[in-house]
Amino acid sequence: MNYLLSVVIGVAFGTISRFVLLRTDFRQYPTYPQGRMIHLSFGFIAAFIGAVAVPSVLDSNWTAVTFLGLAATQFREVRKMERDTLEQVDQSEMVQRGTPFIEGMAQAFESRNYLVMFTALVTTLLTIINLWLGILGGVAMLFVVKLNMGGVVLKAIADVTEGEIRFEGPNLYVGDIHIKNVGLKVNRKIIMERAVGAIIIPKNENSVVTLSHLGQRQAMLHHVANVLGVYLDSGEPSFIPLSKRDMNDGRLGVFLMPQEKDFKQIKTVLENVPVLDNAIRLPDEGNKGKK
Repeated sequence: MNYLLSVVIGVAFGTISRFVLLRTDFRQYPTYPQGRMIHLSFGFIAAFIGAVAVPSVLDSNWTAVTFLGLAATQFREVRKMERDTLEQVDQSEMVQRGTPFIEGMAQAFESRNYLVMFTALVTTLLTIINLWLGILGGVAMLFVVKLNMGGVVLKAIADVTEGEIRFEGPNLYVGDIHIKNVGLKVNRKIIMERAVGAIIIPKNENSVVTLSHLGQRQAMLHHVANVLGVYLDSGEPSFIPLSKRDMNDGRLGVFLMPQEKDFKQIKTVLENVPVLDNAIRLPDEGNKGKK
């Protein structure tokens, strides 16, 4: 009973932190309410494990601490569950997320459970020392959790400019970057009427390599299609959004068929596409090692 209040406060702040981390945005995932309930339940479990770990250590109950290892195993299962679910859902998308984007989302769901556990652990430890110190510590951890929601977005590593959609014969170009061949005249006419082109200009050497990652490029196409809609149906390969890379300077030409032809909206969406963890490359660091 000596630690009951501390554990309750730790579990409360841990669960709140999972609620703060959980949001159903334009990606419509996790689904509401079923998906949200599943993740909030896992968050409560993670918070409870983190909270009871502190009293267990103070009472030298090392058997209870082993549940932390069991929790890590279960949270890896959460990652696998999310990966499998997203892969199944992705098969029905007009413009797919791509495997790297799915893996990044699955990693995020797993890592956030660990963050919830750490929040509950820290809050409980501080509450045992002093009640008000614990509450202040819990509030501080919520701010840390909130900061963890953000990440690097595309505008931090590249500039987005509009690219002219044009044809040279059947060859489609965005600016001076060749995209693909469109054989039917009727499709070329529709593309000229509805398509929007964008040029993604990397800011440095690291950005050039990061933007060359196929998963990062697919994430950009998916975000625009998901937020602004896409003028596309099955069996229409000429209208499928594509990105092509200029081999000389690393620029990307992006061909899009949104429901509304408004480049300002498209630019805003592209600039806020998250940079995938598994797409980040740092050749500058490699050059330092060579020197």
